[in-house]
Amino acid sequence: MLGNITFGQYFPGDTPVHKLDPRTKIILTIIVIAATFTAADFWAYSLLTAFFVFVTALGRLSFVRLLRSVKPLWPIILITFFVHVFSGQGETLFRLFIFKITGAGLTQGILMSLRLVFLILFSSLMTMTTSPLELTDGLERLLRPFRRIGLPAHELAMMMTIALRFIPTLLQETERIMMAQSARGADFKSGGLTRKARNILTLIVPLFLSAFRRADELATAMEARCYHGGEGRTRMHELALAKSDALAALIVVFLAAVLAFIKWCG
Repeated sequence: MLGNITFGQYFPGDTPVHKLDPRTKIILTIIVIAATFTAADFWAYSLLTAFFVFVTALGRLSFVRLLRSVKPLWPIILITFFVHVFSGQGETLFRLFIFKITGAGLTQGILMSLRLVFLILFSSLMTMTTSPLELTDGLERLLRPFRRIGLPAHELAMMMTIALRFIPTLLQETERIMMAQSARGADFKSGGLTRKARNILTLIVPLFLSAFRRADELATAMEARCYHGGEGRTRMHELALAKSDALAALIVVFLAAVLAFIKWCG
């Protein structure tokens, strides 16, 4: 069910991963994602898997919850897999009409699919261990230098965080609407592709109305609390880097260097 999707949710904890500075987690997540694009063989993905397991265990997160974060994008992952499988070059392993599966295409399809999975998993690691408030503060501090060229750092960080925070909320709202319409006779499981698409279209109007209603309620709540943007805004807890942030940076940089070495020497 859609309610089991955990992407964008925050799970409080008192672990070394949770205690890292949000700026550190944002920058290191970007570095790991960029390093993932250098992975070109199973040795590199084995190293990424080991690193993912290590960070997940250190953050005391559930592997099942993290794997659920991949659920919304499984159609894109499957499409990526089959595109590479049927467009690969080399010795043909299997032929179906005009389509052929090659060994190189199969390998490339698996590697590209794993790349997408790791992109989602590492992004979920950051959101699950960083509260929306910390994420907003971290993004704002990282974007602060761009204020000199007119970039509204605080407002942009706030919008990005709110959008990320409302992903699980909208998914839960979608599930609630589906259950309500199923109770009235709607069928979202059986039938052909055309019928399923037609039934899904009936979700769009109530979902958009719910999203606009929540946005209006949020705007009213922010105005009631005298929110006027980031100008003159102070914080109870100022962000400060610690030794653990430097250690995490060294580990991630070492991982990226090893992945680059494997790619260039492979």
